[in-house]
Amino acid sequence: MKKLSIRTSQRCELVDVTGPVARELAADNFSGLCLVYVPHTTAGVVINENADPSVPLDISGFLEELVPHRRSWRHLEGNADSHVKASLVGNSVLIAVEGGKPQLGTWQGIFFCEFDGPRSRQIWLRTVSAD
Repeated sequence: MKKLSIRTSQRCELVDVTGPVARELAADNFSGLCLVYVPHTTAGVVINENADPSVPLDISGFLEELVPHRRSWRHLEGNADSHVKASLVGNSVLIAVEGGKPQLGTWQGIFFCEFDGPRSRQIWLRTVSAD
């Protein structure tokens, strides 16, 4: 298993990690499946459009409206909204890989979703060979 480190800069943001994930897969010229997993309860990962930078902003903005930070949450640490957002987004995606290249659609990218930042985080990559 490979681990990527990421440092986020905002409380709620989507960070394009397509490049770092692709570089790790290219290093082994790997073919098969790659599980991209986020081992945090207040963060997630999603595949979505990365051609237009307004899309990740729209997604994080909508999640902020849908699950506001300031409301009467029971969780006392002040980040209950972050747990809810992470639950909605999910903590993993499965990607087909051929010849070391993630098989993403033309406009797709992989985004780390920060909901309780800024923080130092990890992304774990677990591959399963096609052989």
